Amino acid sequence: MIDVTSQRPTETKPITVVIVEDYKLTRVGLTAALNEYEHIQVIGEADDGIEGVKVVTELKPDVVLMDLGLAGLNGIEATQKIIENSPNTSVIALTSHDREEEVMATLGAGAKGYCLKDIDPATLAGVIKNVAKGACWLDPGIAKWALNQFPRPKDPSLMAQGVFTDSRAQLTERELEVLRLLVAGKSNTEIANELIVSVHTAKAHVCSILQKLCVDDRVQAAVKAIKENII
Repeated sequence: MIDVTSQRPTETKPITVVIVEDYKLTRVGLTAALNEYEHIQVIGEADDGIEGVKVVTELKPDVVLMDLGLAGLNGIEATQKIIENSPNTSVIALTSHDREEEVMATLGAGAKGYCLKDIDPATLAGVIKNVAKGACWLDPGIAKWALNQFPRPKDPSLMAQGVFTDSRAQLTERELEVLRLLVAGKSNTEIANELIVSVHTAKAHVCSILQKLCVDDRVQAAVKAIKENII
């Protein structure tokens, strides 16, 4: 007997998204624009960081679009709490802020993408799709100076888009120090205390290491470091 159900095409589940943004008009516009794409479904929204953490914890979306200038709990702090509470959710900063300190702090908090608000809706939809698959993305304007912190991809077209995937990039001396502590099982706070730097700086170094080694988490980074004699 032939199992005809196994021959039916499998429907692809849409990428679920929560928008955390304090301007209602912006939330409405983003929701309308993103819901035009079959592979994306906006399932929730929040107008401040505290509510954003609550909504994401309840709904557990695939991706969160996070503004940074939020009341109560700012976007960087909210991102950190979301990653702690919902590790399978990827956060993309969507903001008008482009200062290096904010970019690095946001990535250090665990964000997988950093977009400026003048991004085209079609491009944003593509970023959401790539980040949901595990990639990281930086706005091309930010990527110009971020190339000093993150590896260059093999495919030049990806560099133009802000996508970084080359695992062969060299780690800096400071990143090697951080990696050694990471392999030793140190937390971000312990790393910060050991190196006498801020926790945000320690997180930024860890994020950069994960990017350069092309791994998803600290455990994979430690395994790769030992397996490939990086340290």
